[in-house]
Amino acid sequence: MPYEEKLPRAYTRVCLALYVALVVWMGVTSLPEDFAIWLGLSVLFGAVVLLPLLGVPLSKRIYHRIRIDGHTLRVGRERLPLVRLDPDSVGAALHEAAPGAARRYARSAQQIDVPVSGLRARDLGNARLVGGGWSVPMGMDSVVVATRQGEGLTIATHDRTAFLTALHGALSGAQA
Repeated sequence: MPYEEKLPRAYTRVCLALYVALVVWMGVTSLPEDFAIWLGLSVLFGAVVLLPLLGVPLSKRIYHRIRIDGHTLRVGRERLPLVRLDPDSVGAALHEAAPGAARRYARSAQQIDVPVSGLRARDLGNARLVGGGWSVPMGMDSVVVATRQGEGLTIATHDRTAFLTALHGALSGAQA
């Protein structure tokens, strides 16, 4: 049962559309006389404004992309064999009620795993964040599942129910 969580792209598309509209507007009003100024401002605006705005979607794509194939759960840069995960914890997470928007934002603000002494998830008493990122992006939901050894794993997700359903199905298929 392959599963890949699709990340929302509306924010990225809006930012890119506004950037292109601004560059075209500047080009219409200044070309061909001021080509060097137009080119310089286009590059400057792209580097100083556009790239920071696209930092969060790029980070989500690198550190929080979820894929499940027949034997592996891939979250960001990490690969977890499905046989290491506890199916009971996945089932329990699947039957939990999904948090509302306010609770989701509050929870994501508290779940950090910065590689600094005192700010690691284990130092704070939280489950380890999977994927390689330092925190759950604001507004993303997160689920906590356990390994068979009892280690808690926090996984950031956009679609909690679809992810847990696919993971539960993959774990059932892996054990059969």
